[in-house]
Parts: sequence; structure tokens; C-alpha cells
Amino acid sequence: MSFDDTNEWLTPMEMAERCGVSAETLRYYEREGLLDRVARGEGNHRRYSADDVAWVGVLRCLRVTAMPIREMKRFAELVRLGDAGVADRVELLEAHRVEVLAKRAALDDALQMIDHKIDVYRRSLAGPPTADTAGRSTTPTLGGRGVRSRP
Repeated sequence: MSFDDTNEWLTPMEMAERCGVSAETLRYYEREGLLDRVARGEGNHRRYSADDVAWVGVLRCLRVTAMPIREMKRFAELVRLGDAGVADRVELLEAHRVEVLAKRAALDDALQMIDHKIDVYRRSLAGPPTADTAGRSTTPTLGGRGVRSRP
């Protein structure tokens, strides 16, 4: 890819700002082979295109969903294969989707418990503990140490 003044080219700092990542993250992606063929401008300075912005958006999505770097590399390799890699990309993303849904379910369960504990602790601040309508004890903990007493 060569530098072309007819396109909008971004410096590393502009790219980092536009994508919501650090310049170091961009360099890391390049070193790991996740971001390749970065154009060079005057003085051999990196210049990023709109396609690079879109690709970093994909990479950020994969990272925020906790895809391991090795799988991200595999995905990038499959993208570079063009149409020949589409079926494998679908398979990789479907497997990752299953993992993301499982993590989301676990987070939803954890969030419910956190919300319940917040409610319990707020009520304990307001007065003596009572039983809630779900039949769960509202006694926060034994002596505030996070351990319930055993019957």
C-alpha cells in the first residue's frame, strides 16, 4: 500500500483517537500481525486508511468479547484469504459467539447477586433485617466478614 494524497490518511495519533485505542495498541496489533500493510507517508511515517479504521473496530469488538489473541490472529489470517476463508471465519465466529453468550449469562447471574446484595445492605442500613419475599435471608453477613453463620 502506498501513500496517496487523494485519500484521507490518518497519523498514528489521529488513528488512535478515532479508534479509541492507544498508539501503542496500534503498534502491538501491527507487531502481532493483526494489522498489516500500514501505508507509509513522508519520512516513512505510518498513515492509516478508512479500511484500517474499520478493521481496528473489528479487532476491538473481538477483544472486548475476550477473544484470545491467537484466535484473533487466526481470524486475521482467514480474512487475508478472502473468499477462501469465509466458511472458516463463520465457524470461528460462531464458536466465539457461543462463548460470549455463556459469559454474558454468567455475568447476568453475577449482576443479579450483586443487585440483591446491594438491596440487602441498603435495607440493613435502614433498620433491623427482615426476611425478603423470595425467602432469602437478608442478614448481610456474620459480623461483616462475608461469612454466614451455620445453623
